[in-house]
Amino acid sequence: MTSMALLSPLARACFTLWALLLCIAALINAWLALGKKRYPFTALGVLLLAPSYLSWQILFDLSLLGKTGAISPLTQALCNLAWPWWLVFFTVLSLADAFLLVYNIHYERTFITPASIKAYLDQIPCGVCCWRGSGRVLFANDCMNRLCVSLTGEPLLNGNQFRDAVADGIRTADGRMWRFSCRELTIRGERLFDMIASDVTTEYAKTQALEKDRAELSRINRELREYTLGIDEAVRHQEILQAKVNIHNEMNRLMLSTTAAESEDAPALDKIFSLWEQNALLLCMEADGPADQKAEARVEELAKTLKIRLVWRSGVPPELTEEQRVLFFTAAEEAVTNAVKHAQASELSISFSQDEQNLTCRFANDGTVRRESVTFSGGLANLSRLAEQQGANLSFEAGDRFTLSLSFPVKTSRTADAQGQTPAVE
Repeated sequence: MTSMALLSPLARACFTLWALLLCIAALINAWLALGKKRYPFTALGVLLLAPSYLSWQILFDLSLLGKTGAISPLTQALCNLAWPWWLVFFTVLSLADAFLLVYNIHYERTFITPASIKAYLDQIPCGVCCWRGSGRVLFANDCMNRLCVSLTGEPLLNGNQFRDAVADGIRTADGRMWRFSCRELTIRGERLFDMIASDVTTEYAKTQALEKDRAELSRINRELREYTLGIDEAVRHQEILQAKVNIHNEMNRLMLSTTAAESEDAPALDKIFSLWEQNALLLCMEADGPADQKAEARVEELAKTLKIRLVWRSGVPPELTEEQRVLFFTAAEEAVTNAVKHAQASELSISFSQDEQNLTCRFANDGTVRRESVTFSGGLANLSRLAEQQGANLSFEAGDRFTLSLSFPVKTSRTADAQGQTPAVE
C-alpha cells in the first residue's frame, strides 16, 4: 500500500490541515473543561493535544525537508507507514475530540457552572457585586457595572471606592431610584464584601405618596380638632345664653310677683327679695371674663349668699390643668353648700399640699362633725364620678373638723402640661 511519504502533495496537505484542526479542537476542549473546573477532562484535552501536535509536526517536516533528506528517523519511520493507518489514527483523535466537545456542551447546559451563574446574574434586574477587603472586584454583573459608570463616571474597578460613593444608601441613576445594601462576609477565613443594588422606584413613589397622604390626614385631623373645639365653645355659649334667657324669664316672673305682693306681708317680701338676689348672682356669674376669675367669684358669691366665711390658705396651684381647675371649683362649690346644709358651718378653709405623687386640695369646715358613716350621694356622688374620669380621688376625714379632700396625681398634671393636653371629662 502507498505510504504517507509517497502521497501527492495535495493529499499530504489535507492530512496536515486535519492535524492542525485536531490541535485546535484539543486546546478548545481543554480550555472549556478548565473553565468548568473539570480537571480530569482538562488533562484528557491536553493528552489529545500531544499526538495531534506530533502528527502535525511530522507532516510539516515531511513537506518542508522531505526533498533534502534531512528529516529525523522518527519522522521517516512514521511517514513510511501506509496512509490508511494515518487515516484511522486521525479518525480516532477526531472522535475523541468530538466526544469531549459534546460532553463540555452538555455539562454547560445541564450543570451549574461559574459561567452559567454569571449568565444568570447578568439577566436579573438588580445589581450584584463582590470584592475582597483590598477592593479587588471578584464579580460584578452587567447591571452593577452600568450603575457604577452612571454614578461615578468610571468602570467598576475598586469595590471599596464604589461603596463609599453610594454610602447614603439610595441614589438616582438612569432616571430610577436604586437602594444599595452592603454586607461583610468571611468565607474560608477570607474577608469579603458583597453589595446588592435594588430598583425601588415604585416603592419610593408609593412612599412619597404615602407621606403626602399622611400630611394631608394630619391637616384634616387638626382642622377637625379645631372644628370640634369650636362646636364645644358654641354649645357652651348657647348654654350660657339659654341660662341667661331662663334667668331673665325668672326675673320677669319675680317682677310680676313683686308687683302683686302686698307690702304688709313681710315673709313673702323676704322670700321674693332672696330670689331676686340669687337670680342676680347667677346672671353676674355668666359675665364675660377669665374662667378662673369667674369660677372663684362664683364660689365667693355663693359663700357670701350662704353667709359662710371662705378662707384661702394659698392660691390655686398653677400645676392644675384647665379641666382639673374646673373640677376643683366644682368641688369648692359643693363643699360650701354641704358645709352650710349639713354642718351649719360658719367658716370653710381651702388649703393645698403636694408630695411626690399627689397634689391635694382640702376643704375643711368648722361645723358639726357627723360621727356616723358618711356616704357620697347626690352632688358628692356626681363629683366623685367626675374625679374618677380624670384619675383623681375624692375622700373625706371626720376628725376635729370635717375635711373633704380632692387629690390629683402629680404625674398626670405635669404630663398634660408638658404636652399641652388635658384629661377628658365627660
